[in-house]
Amino acid sequence: MDNEFHESFISRVFNGLGVLCLKALSFLPMFILYGISDLLYFLMKNIFRYRGNVILTNLKNSFPEKSEKEIKRIRNKFYSHFCDLLVEGIKVNSISKRKLEKRMVFKNLDLFHKYYEEGKSVINIGMHYNNWEWISLICSKIKHEYLVLYFPIRGNKAFENYLKKYRSRYGARMVSVFNSVRTVMEFSKREKPQIIGLMADQSPRPDTKFWIRFLNQETAFFPGPEKIAIRTKQPVVFEHVKKVGRGRYEVYHYPLFEDYKGVEPKDILVKFARKMEEIIREEPEYYLWSHRRWKHKRPEDVPLIES
Repeated sequence: MDNEFHESFISRVFNGLGVLCLKALSFLPMFILYGISDLLYFLMKNIFRYRGNVILTNLKNSFPEKSEKEIKRIRNKFYSHFCDLLVEGIKVNSISKRKLEKRMVFKNLDLFHKYYEEGKSVINIGMHYNNWEWISLICSKIKHEYLVLYFPIRGNKAFENYLKKYRSRYGARMVSVFNSVRTVMEFSKREKPQIIGLMADQSPRPDTKFWIRFLNQETAFFPGPEKIAIRTKQPVVFEHVKKVGRGRYEVYHYPLFEDYKGVEPKDILVKFARKMEEIIREEPEYYLWSHRRWKHKRPEDVPLIES
């Protein structure tokens, strides 16, 4: 067994108890959960300063034109939003479909309906921006079969199963990224069109070959979406979750690629990265700044892709 994924008996017990606690907390009404969020925000901002150096470094490097005051304002707004995300993520386990539909509204699903009538499968790529956990509701709104690519959680099988269960609550099929290309190719042979959904902004291994300048920094991107797109010639759609109020979101979808004539694999990820930048710059507080997105440096033998 891979040691990175090994889970001792004691760890399994505590991890299982942790999941039970999350399930119990999910039955609290939203106003109590948001009260907990407010308390977490106070503690996170003033006492614990969760990943404070990581957040400030990410923001300063991404927005060198902003003043120290502006950077701290974005950080504080991020902390507040992040605490809301934590309790919203807990609530997803028990919230009813009717209540979730009032909080997560999909605006232009006619795009997917059109693709389905044309018999086309779709690659739907998003990012860790606003609430990505409630997006699984989309599966109840479309006709496509929905595949969600995910990264297995190391050393916590109980939590991984917990996430997989509520993310597949509305019909999504969970597929490990380590089996993604093979599984997607198998499903592409079926008669019913599919949507492959993935968050494509995570930090890959440092030896990846795809590096571009993103938010003023040399940034690595996972290869994968472009490989699937080029092989299958499926339309690529960008998913944008917009916050319109506390615990209330609207989801928009924009086609990035439909015609692959003259398109190179790098063009797909570059266009995705530029769309991400556009949205993040408009409302930066809703991006996941606590993530160590830029922890690796580009190897000298790997060129920086110009775009």
